[in-house]
Amino acid sequence: MRDPDIAVLRQKIHGLSAEEYAETLRDRLPDREVALARTPEEERDLLSRVRVATGFSIDESVLETAENLDLFACVFAGTGHLPIEALADHDVAVTNASGVHGPNIAEQVLGSILYFTRRFHVAEKQNRDGVWQSYPTFELQDSTVTVVGLGAIGQAIVDRLDPFGVETIGVRYSPEKGGPTDEVVGFDDVQGLHDAYAHSDYVVIACPLTEATRGLIDADAFKSMAPDTVLVNIGRGPVVDTDALLDAIRSNGIRGAALDVTDPEPLPSDHDLWQFDNVLITPHNAGHTPKYWERMADIIAANLGKLDEGDDDLENRVV
Repeated sequence: MRDPDIAVLRQKIHGLSAEEYAETLRDRLPDREVALARTPEEERDLLSRVRVATGFSIDESVLETAENLDLFACVFAGTGHLPIEALADHDVAVTNASGVHGPNIAEQVLGSILYFTRRFHVAEKQNRDGVWQSYPTFELQDSTVTVVGLGAIGQAIVDRLDPFGVETIGVRYSPEKGGPTDEVVGFDDVQGLHDAYAHSDYVVIACPLTEATRGLIDADAFKSMAPDTVLVNIGRGPVVDTDALLDAIRSNGIRGAALDVTDPEPLPSDHDLWQFDNVLITPHNAGHTPKYWERMADIIAANLGKLDEGDDDLENRVV
């Protein structure tokens, strides 16, 4: 029996099973041998024999015996939890799941924006109270949306906003590269950022957490936003200063917030953010999609072909 081509490690993500991942890879790559590790011992054995491994993380200690390993395909977009230097030292390429979340998280953002545009939170309260009463709403058309972060997710958000006839402002590290938005500003352009906040009906956080983005949406940012602005955060909780957000909500400094990520996270059940009707909180749920493993399988299939051809320009390569 020949060695497997791919080892699926035993970690889960978004409640999706490793078994389902392995089956998806087998369906997508019928000519490849896919093995599922169910125990630590099976993981060590497989990693000593396979060319490609995939999972959430990989233990640095196994790399000494992973002599055939050419690629670790991380099933998470972020790779800060991985032993990157050790993987590089052992000539193991690393790819991530960038783009896998694009459609579903973009839909979460669009749903959050429409939730506040049509003021469904008001309807929810009236439903609970048994009140039949008309209330004013907004239109998304002709509004301005700032998307902070123009990676795969940010671009997917902008694509889905386009049919609604909105003006878009993008924020990225290299504004000279341009982007799919009507205007692009840089993270280091303080004046440009605050101009964007001031003119936006919706500010969407779709950037990773870095030293540059930690606390980016602070009290000063909320001061620049209009009282009708809605904040949507599907990036990372600490990009937003929670105390400043609470102050803005309490003082009607903004119209509301849709938070899929929070700081702290999980959000304690007695946290003040839970008490507001105009704060929509979901439990880091935007990444959930039934197509997660299918999209991961597409990335691995493309990269296996490149490895066979000796091409190291792998899709989503980070190392």
